[in-house]
Amino acid sequence: MAVVSQILPLKMEAQEDYRFDIGGGVGMTGYLGDANTASLWKNPGWDLELLFRYMANPRWAWKTNFYTGNLRGDSSQMTNVFPGGETYKFSTQFYELGEMVEFNFLNYGMGETYRKLKRISPYITAGLGLTAWSVDGKGGAGFTIPFGIGLKYKPSLRWNIGFEFLMKKVFTDRLDSQNLDDPYGIKSSFMKNTDWYSTMTITISYEFSKRCAVCHYKE
Repeated sequence: MAVVSQILPLKMEAQEDYRFDIGGGVGMTGYLGDANTASLWKNPGWDLELLFRYMANPRWAWKTNFYTGNLRGDSSQMTNVFPGGETYKFSTQFYELGEMVEFNFLNYGMGETYRKLKRISPYITAGLGLTAWSVDGKGGAGFTIPFGIGLKYKPSLRWNIGFEFLMKKVFTDRLDSQNLDDPYGIKSSFMKNTDWYSTMTITISYEFSKRCAVCHYKE
């Protein structure tokens, strides 16, 4: 029997492995710009996220995400004073669509001990995005560069819980209203004439689409 088993092809069920996951999250936003130059969490807002992720392997993943949220600021809380002594307060509603690449520091997943998979892994991420917003009854849009860090945890085979912190550079100075578009009269400055915001989000996602339901091999 042992000889027969070595000669005949064997059909074995593989450990379940999925290519995609989908989910959402909720979190907090921060803002840095002309109405807040020091403390990212001075006037925190909120964010909601929808995500779709393609998991190429245990180390690399590509994520499409959509955010909506609120950003707030108040220049009267700053020690800096504008040239004319004005103060401005704003509340911005934003919508962001982004494409991100993720690198897990550990082989993330469950099962298949020979691959040394871990149920928890920190990761780094970066990408490109487009943000549209509305503030003071006026809209706008601009490209963004989001980058940051995160942590993934797998409580079960197909479920994931995540925590992610992203900083996002916006290539415009009107995210905080037109009143704060270059209030210091600096015509060209990478840091001064663009706004930044952050999202700090807790997510939950569910995996689907088996990568390999049945495997065949010969000894």
